[in-house]
Amino acid sequence: MTAPNILAAQTIYGKTEVYSIGGTSAVTICNNAASSGKVKKVVSLIVSNDDGSNSVNVTVSIASEDDGGGTLYRLSPHIIPIPAGGSLIVVDKNTPIYLEEDKSIVIVASAANDVDVTVVYEEIG
Repeated sequence: MTAPNILAAQTIYGKTEVYSIGGTSAVTICNNAASSGKVKKVVSLIVSNDDGSNSVNVTVSIASEDDGGGTLYRLSPHIIPIPAGGSLIVVDKNTPIYLEEDKSIVIVASAANDVDVTVVYEEIG
């Protein structure tokens, strides 16, 4: 596991991933494999509540392993309520985060099938 030198990057790809959180268990998103040789610069992470009448609680963390395991470090307070039809910007271009090798983002929601997540990042290698 090495952290690539981003000044010597040969490729930078802009990517967007969209997830629908189907349950109330922890869901791993935007993982970076242990031997990828890349770093992911997350420039936007938006969590939306698509339920029209009920709020939902979410917790967003960085996991110390690419499969969502290991130690979780919170990107947000333990529980954030998102009102019905609302959204939460967890990461934006003013406060980007770098996902090094063997790291991932984990989301836990209090309601099944009510949460959508959009992650925009640059894959640098």
